Amino acid sequence: MLTVAFVMLAEVLIFVPSIARFRADFLMNRLEKAQIASLAQLAAEDMVTPALEQELLANAEVYNVVLRRDEVRQLVLSSEIPRPVSDTYDLREASPWDLIRDAIRCLFDSDDRIIRVIGNPVQRAGLLIEVTMDEAPLRRAMLDYGTRILMLSALISAVTALLLFLAVQRLIVTPIRRVSRHMAAYAEAPEDARRVIAPMAQVEELREAEEAMQHMQQQLTGNLRQKERLAQLGGAVAKISHDLRNILTTAQLFADRMEGSADPSVARSAPKLVASISRAVALCESTLAFGKAEEAVPTLRPVRLAHLAEEVAEAEGLAEGASVACLIEVAEDLEVRADPEQLYRVLANLVRNARQAIEATGQGGTIEVSAGEDAAEWWIRIGDTGPGLPERAREHLFEAFQGGARKGGTGLGLAIADELVRGHGGTLELARSDAEGTEFLIRLPKDEHPV
Repeated sequence: MLTVAFVMLAEVLIFVPSIARFRADFLMNRLEKAQIASLAQLAAEDMVTPALEQELLANAEVYNVVLRRDEVRQLVLSSEIPRPVSDTYDLREASPWDLIRDAIRCLFDSDDRIIRVIGNPVQRAGLLIEVTMDEAPLRRAMLDYGTRILMLSALISAVTALLLFLAVQRLIVTPIRRVSRHMAAYAEAPEDARRVIAPMAQVEELREAEEAMQHMQQQLTGNLRQKERLAQLGGAVAKISHDLRNILTTAQLFADRMEGSADPSVARSAPKLVASISRAVALCESTLAFGKAEEAVPTLRPVRLAHLAEEVAEAEGLAEGASVACLIEVAEDLEVRADPEQLYRVLANLVRNARQAIEATGQGGTIEVSAGEDAAEWWIRIGDTGPGLPERAREHLFEAFQGGARKGGTGLGLAIADELVRGHGGTLELARSDAEGTEFLIRLPKDEHPV
């Protein structure tokens, strides 16, 4: 349909000057016929009867003919004009715009007018020739010509549209359908390398898209295989951790009995043994919990950040008068778009880590939670006055089982917090860590529909 519309538009641009030229040729033809009739009258002036004169005018389809020869204006042929002359058109000095304007007016003017037409005689048979004629036959001839042009244009449009449709089907639509089928087949079994698309499109842009899709599928297939191996390895670790936890629990019971031993050396060693076993049990339990964790997709809605921060502080025992104080500098009306449960877990993990870091020094300290926003994002800062993170912890800060800052820690708190923030489309980063304390920065985007 677009092709037909565009071709018809092009035909209109061609039709307008064409119909103007058709009108000019029609009028010149009348002038030539009138000139021939007038020359016949002049050649046999005494022999032309009134009846023959009317026949000459009827054949020329004009009412009268005026010739100017040798500066003498002569009415050569004449008859009665049924109505007054409405307009005069001089073809000798008419510009293309004048011809187009007059043709459009004639085409859409339904009045039965009498017009005077002036032109140059052919073969230089005088200075000018002037005729008076009826405009109705001219309009009928123009309408007939326009109808034929319209029918021819419609035929050309239909043929062009069909050819373009077939070309688009072959060059664009068919390759796109092929890509769609490959995507659906690959989604059913992404681990099957045979379902990776092979670029075949002839159009350069589509071939580039197929090549990009092939590269993506190859990477995804490799990642899925690696993920499967890691999942199997994780399952084995989880089973080992489960069995090891049971063994360590039994060992812990015996260690508890050893604390009551009368042997002084055994009594001194028992607490260290109990602490070591407790840390091993905690590590096994953390490993099992992390392996079973399946975070749901966050449900985003407006959340009052100040209230959420107060709940976290209260749950962590950071009340007034405690050795570790929590300062919340968040506007009461500040709302962020987040999953309240998941954001609570993020803040709780960060605040808990800060509290434990300060308590490990044996002195008091302060945890500060602040927040703000700009046109693109919300930001949340969690800072403390603790001893700062060791260099080893900073290298693998958000990696499970590697980024723990405390002795015996697993680093799962920061790994889970980072995963939850990324699920919101945001980032969790270490803004500062030195002898004066540590500060984490959470950024949450405001854009709901990123491209």
